[in-house]
Amino acid sequence: MIIFYDDARARRFEPFATTRPLAEMRMGALLQRERWQEVLHAAPRGFVSSPHLEGFTEFDAPPAHVGDVPAGTWLVNTRAVPMLEAVRSTATVLAIDHKVAAVKLAAAVSREQLQDALFALEDVLPSTGSMANIPGVWLDNVWDLVAHLQSVLQADIPTLALQTEAVPLANSLATILGSHGVFVEADATIEPQVVFDTTLGPVLLRRGAVVQAFSRVAGPCYVGREASVLGGRVAGCAIGDVCRVHGELSASILVGHSNKGHEGFVGHSVLGRWVNLGAGTTTSNLKNTYGSVSLWTPDGVQDTKLQFLGTLFGDHAKTGIGLRLTTGCVVGAGANVFDAMPPKAVAPFSWGGAAPYGRFAEEKFVDTAERMMARRQIVMSASARGWWRRVHAVASADTRWPRR
Repeated sequence: MIIFYDDARARRFEPFATTRPLAEMRMGALLQRERWQEVLHAAPRGFVSSPHLEGFTEFDAPPAHVGDVPAGTWLVNTRAVPMLEAVRSTATVLAIDHKVAAVKLAAAVSREQLQDALFALEDVLPSTGSMANIPGVWLDNVWDLVAHLQSVLQADIPTLALQTEAVPLANSLATILGSHGVFVEADATIEPQVVFDTTLGPVLLRRGAVVQAFSRVAGPCYVGREASVLGGRVAGCAIGDVCRVHGELSASILVGHSNKGHEGFVGHSVLGRWVNLGAGTTTSNLKNTYGSVSLWTPDGVQDTKLQFLGTLFGDHAKTGIGLRLTTGCVVGAGANVFDAMPPKAVAPFSWGGAAPYGRFAEEKFVDTAERMMARRQIVMSASARGWWRRVHAVASADTRWPRR
């Protein structure tokens, strides 16, 4: 089995660390949990992360691990992103760039050890066995989700196309440019007057995906199960399950169940789960000076060294119609902002048309989240409502964020 461990860095990947372990973030085509499951051929059983994430529940995600981690378990650092073509090995330690990414435990590890964010996998290396260095990348900072997206998608899609038995598209109603290929699973729908541009990379459509007429999809691009591309230009993106996108979307990640259903440009951005962008919401992803983008983090504003970086939207974030977001913006989980351009960092559960924001009342937020989920036939359980109330309280008291 696999236990996923968020180290000190991973626990500061805001705005996402407020509401989800890193194993449930999408990197390239897959969630980190799904990626490691493919590489290790083992079942995920739990995660260890910040204490406030205990009680996290979502679809088939494993719960927070309780108790000691037994010998024989794979313990995985969730900041490690292995390539799917990694050869299955008999090694008991897997490394990426010669840094330990996963260890098959020779002895049990206590839960108390793992709750310490300063714990490192190097502390539990087995005295016997071997180490294999496998291809992959590391997420050293939250913006690396964007920085590594194109290269990981390039590697993911051909491998997934083989594993899922997706077939090359042979449809005279669609125009295919380039030679990297379009791969389609059963029950995906492609309407007439669609252009797939595979000049820079392949495209994969999963089961039940829909691409409507007058869409241009440029690879490398992944469209998840039951996701819909409703017209416009989508390029270099990882679109999670049950998302709806329209307009211009570039080099961005949608974890799942999020909506960008209208016109407006979103580029080099990450949308958590259950995000809804109002019509005309537009992100800036390039400074007028063409310089590197700075980003707010819990450790202060940092130079990302990236020329292109848009907005990081936490889970359940909402924007009003026509909202404009500055380069390198962070919108916290549960925030609902509209009218004026927000500052570079918006605290979780903020509410309002301009800073300083008010607070999105706890029960009003939970009711809104429950109604949005019901639109996708997902029921918020009583335990989930209670967990969201606890997260609301923890995040509202978090002094790391700028004042509302």
